[in-house]
Amino acid sequence: MKTMTTDELIDLLDANEDLNIIDVREDFEVEHGMIPGAIHIPLGSIPERAPELDKSKEYIMVCKGGVRSANAGEYLESQGFKVVNLEGGMMAYDGELEFK
Repeated sequence: MKTMTTDELIDLLDANEDLNIIDVREDFEVEHGMIPGAIHIPLGSIPERAPELDKSKEYIMVCKGGVRSANAGEYLESQGFKVVNLEGGMMAYDGELEFK
């Protein structure tokens, strides 16, 4: 699975790239803010919600520290999706946040 640093992600966000970010944290975690434009799909919901995703797109997986997003990414890869795991997750991310 490919990985990306938070600095690389912030550069892409700053360039207004069209990104597909999936935040796999739990509801109580995303209340503290999400990366702008991210879709919230809790880790346990990934298998049932995978059919909503587009296999022609690449998805950047995010969690608190990078482990759960790697697990979600491995599952999605096994289902034919292209994924990138954000190294260090939200603990390493110091960019802009949005609150839902």
